[in-house]
Amino acid sequence: MALVWVLWTAKNIILEFTFRGPILQTDPWIVFFEDFAGFIVVYLAALILARIERRPVGTYGLPMAQPALRRFLQGCGLGFVEVCSLMGLIALFGGYSFGALAIHGSDILRWSLAWAVIFIFVGLFEEFAFRGYTLYALAESIGFWPAAILFAACFAFVHSSNPGESAAGEVGVAAIALIFAFTLRRTGTLWLAVGWHAAFDFGETFVFSVPDSGSVFPGHLSNSTLHGPAWLTGGPAGPEASIFSFVTMAALTLAFHFLFPPQPSSAIPSSTAALQAPPLEHFPGERVGTTPPPDHTPNVTTDRKLD
Repeated sequence: MALVWVLWTAKNIILEFTFRGPILQTDPWIVFFEDFAGFIVVYLAALILARIERRPVGTYGLPMAQPALRRFLQGCGLGFVEVCSLMGLIALFGGYSFGALAIHGSDILRWSLAWAVIFIFVGLFEEFAFRGYTLYALAESIGFWPAAILFAACFAFVHSSNPGESAAGEVGVAAIALIFAFTLRRTGTLWLAVGWHAAFDFGETFVFSVPDSGSVFPGHLSNSTLHGPAWLTGGPAGPEASIFSFVTMAALTLAFHFLFPPQPSSAIPSSTAALQAPPLEHFPGERVGTTPPPDHTPNVTTDRKLD
């Protein structure tokens, strides 16, 4: 924690010198630099701790192995399906209108690329900060799911300070945090959760142009409107506080359960490229379904290399 505090303070000092004057939290550049720098801080801290603990840094959820891109794209698909389903249900009940385009021509491409990059770093920062090294370390002491529940509560608490956030929105934030932890448990990596997180935020902010955790950002695609009771639209917090948000989260979680069924631990991709051991070993508190063959045993020790 002390290491993170030192790095976080250094990050804040750099941002103060970079952005002089009052900081507008809905400024896309501020959002980008906050989350980009935040990710660098938590990843650098994990890198240092990995070297101290003599583990590959990929152990903590973001291995650079071959399945990483595939898992990320799968997550993007799930996140975009979720946000499209959510907005479709709200529109079906008369709570959403797309409106006229707010940007045109090359601005559509420019803003879509900008928001895509921004939300990739939002996903990287928030997933690694709450479900990376911190979850790994706490799970060693109290088990995976108790640690995941605790960090889901912390995730919701952090979001409670967002303007326009509501109790329903905070419950939704905690629920999606547990779903992302579930994807980590099943796949052994955070890449699917990062893609899911980024795609949902991108769809909400840019494509459907509605409040994201209570904030409306510039550079959105249309002059959309939400109209109707808060249970339908989510109120000031946005669609993620809608009752249909919980419906779509439940449906996508069920779909994920069948698309990514439990497998013997030896069949699940490792969370590191250098360590051919089941990812459940990397996140304590989980039960290992099978014992690796005896001839794999020497590799567990000899292949432990520092990144």
